[in-house]
Amino acid sequence: MKIVVCAKQVPDTTEVRIDPVKGTLIREGVPSILNPDDANALEAALAMKDQNPDTEVIVVTMGPPQAQYMLRECLAMGADSAILLSDRAFGGADTWATSHTIAAAIKKIGNVDLVLAGRQAIDGDTAQVGPQVAMRLGLPAVTYVQNIEIEGDMAKVQRQLELGYEVIEVKLPCLLTAVKELGEPRYMTIAGIVDAYEKEITLWGREDLGLDPSECGLKASPTRVFRSFTPPVKGKGEIFTGTADGMVRDLMVRLKEKHYI
Repeated sequence: MKIVVCAKQVPDTTEVRIDPVKGTLIREGVPSILNPDDANALEAALAMKDQNPDTEVIVVTMGPPQAQYMLRECLAMGADSAILLSDRAFGGADTWATSHTIAAAIKKIGNVDLVLAGRQAIDGDTAQVGPQVAMRLGLPAVTYVQNIEIEGDMAKVQRQLELGYEVIEVKLPCLLTAVKELGEPRYMTIAGIVDAYEKEITLWGREDLGLDPSECGLKASPTRVFRSFTPPVKGKGEIFTGTADGMVRDLMVRLKEKHYI
């Protein structure tokens, strides 16, 4: 079985700040990490490889040259190979253009049985790239997957819902997007780290994928971000103490004071 895992290097959102004047993200000095949901997708692929050693796990990402460090991390965790899609023509891509580039890479890899991706990236939170890649490849897609069982040419998955899950059977090849319940990412091993830096990362640009400049990056992106901002901080809440009747009475007084009732 050949599995492609779509991963993304993202800024650690706990360190991200907004420029109050420009309304843009301040990325200088912000560490980059492997997108958490993508790490869960990778763990699912590696778990399948543990059960079937003939499984090949390929990690694909689109980003600047420094994204290779994230790919080395994926290799150290156990991925067989990694492909970096990097080209100035890819710059400024929204989800529509990104999915087009990633889909072209998966087509170039060929004979892929399963595509795994994270539910969403923490820097954009759109949850669009995975389903869009599936659409461009003509594959069935199941999102929010928390469990996978492969039986022959079928995948039996649990799709997470707000109050439970539903069981869906889908024919391979297909694309699945992962939630954190799918698997806790494993740690890198010393041997894995050494092996990761001995492996060659494949670099593909626009010409390698046979894409026209008008199909890539900003030129192919209908989405425009005009401003980023943090919402205003709300006032502190008030906690009532005492008996149930007393707390209800105090709440009613506050609501009347604010003319809510």
